[in-house]
Order: sequence, then structure tokens, then C-alpha cells
Amino acid sequence: MSAPAGAGPLRRLVVLRHAKSDWPDGVEDHRRPLAPRGLRDAPAAGRALAAGSLPDLALCSTAVRARRTWELVSAEWATPPPVHYDRRLYAADVGDLLEVVHEVPADVRTLLLIGHNPGLEELVRALAADGLDDTLDRLREKFPTSAIAVLTWHGTGWPALAPGAALLTSFTVPRGKKKG
Repeated sequence: MSAPAGAGPLRRLVVLRHAKSDWPDGVEDHRRPLAPRGLRDAPAAGRALAAGSLPDLALCSTAVRARRTWELVSAEWATPPPVHYDRRLYAADVGDLLEVVHEVPADVRTLLLIGHNPGLEELVRALAADGLDDTLDRLREKFPTSAIAVLTWHGTGWPALAPGAALLTSFTVPRGKKKG
């Protein structure tokens, strides 16, 4: 149960699907806001991420629902990392996502990627050579909104991250509680 051994330090790619979005009439897809459930779940995702290792850098889609997810997630941390908003992460496929990730500076050890399905789920599936416990089975079943997948791998830099190079060490779906 391990990914192929690689040279270089341990790196983490944390993949977060944006929180549940709303579908208001007349609003184009890129501008869709979060739904009430998304407004509850995003802070829960932030708390779940704070329990692990926080990222050195966040890359986020420019879509309103992804940006708002980032705002609510990072508000749960004492010191959020820098964030870069990248239009290429919106409606991205695996190739597009890897292109963006490959541009990350080598000094970043833990990267948070916030975006959309189906691209994110396909990326995690492509990168994970294996998974701890039942993580891959649960991911294959469903990669819902607010899902967090953590991939680990050894590499000298992000351009070395390739399909089958990582181990899926965690897969969680944090949910916020309704008030009242």
C-alpha cells in the first residue's frame, strides 16, 4: 500500500472541491454563489484541514463558489497561506490541473488546490497509485462538495508529480451543522 518511492522531500497535495453551490435563476455558472449548506460546510472543511498540516500555498479557481469556499475555509486558520486565483482551474481537466500544479515553486511542500468536479476527482484518481485503508474505495464511490483528498509523494519539485506517483492518505467530507 504505497506509491512508488521518489527522490526528494515529502510533499502533500490537498485537493478540496468547493462547497455546495446555489443555482439562482439568471446567474451564469462562473458567478454562482454558495448555497446555505455550502456556507455551513466550508468552515467545517477549514477546521478539518487545521487538524492536519496547513498548506504553504493555496491555488483557487476564480469561480465565485470556489473563492467563497476559500474565504470561509481560511477564516478558520490563525495564519492563512497566500492564495493565487487562477482562471485555468475553472472547468479544468486533469491535464489543465497538472499544468497549474507543475508551476508551483519547489519550496512549497503542502499545496491546497480548490476547484471543481469532474476534474478534481479525475486528478486524484490519476495521481493515486494506492490509498490508505478504504480511501480510494470511498473516493470512487463519490467525490461530493467540500470533499478533501490528501495525496502524498516524494519529489524534488512539483513538475515531477505524475499519474501514479502519489499515495491517497486521507479522504474526508466535512459537514457543518444546521443551527437550531
